[in-house]
Amino acid sequence: MSYVTDIPAAVSKDAIAHFQRRLSVETDCADVHSAYQSQDVDFVLLHVVGPEQAFARRHIPGALHLPHRLINSERMSEWPPETLFVVYCAGPHCNGADRAALKLAQLGRPVKIMIGGLTGWEDEGLPFVTS
Repeated sequence: MSYVTDIPAAVSKDAIAHFQRRLSVETDCADVHSAYQSQDVDFVLLHVVGPEQAFARRHIPGALHLPHRLINSERMSEWPPETLFVVYCAGPHCNGADRAALKLAQLGRPVKIMIGGLTGWEDEGLPFVTS
């Protein structure tokens, strides 16, 4: 028996619930890029880490720079309460997106993390805005 099958796979109803839950809080680089390409952007994309200089040097097209430390109810009042925010940070080695997502959720705002962040975007060969 391999490590793969050592623990049996979940029953379908449990797997469905698990993956629906993950997809309710995560999206990926390809889906974000596709939304921009098709001009079907129904979310606000937030670059949530780094100083303004780092954002200016390289960020995802369409993203707004809002470091997680600046997320608060006053700042978020710029958007209607039902606005979906998609947050990203440097990549899997960074927890900035998790911090931003937590703050947004605590403010009652819909939020998803774009898994992979800048690293994932680059791995997909997608374009950046650069200075």
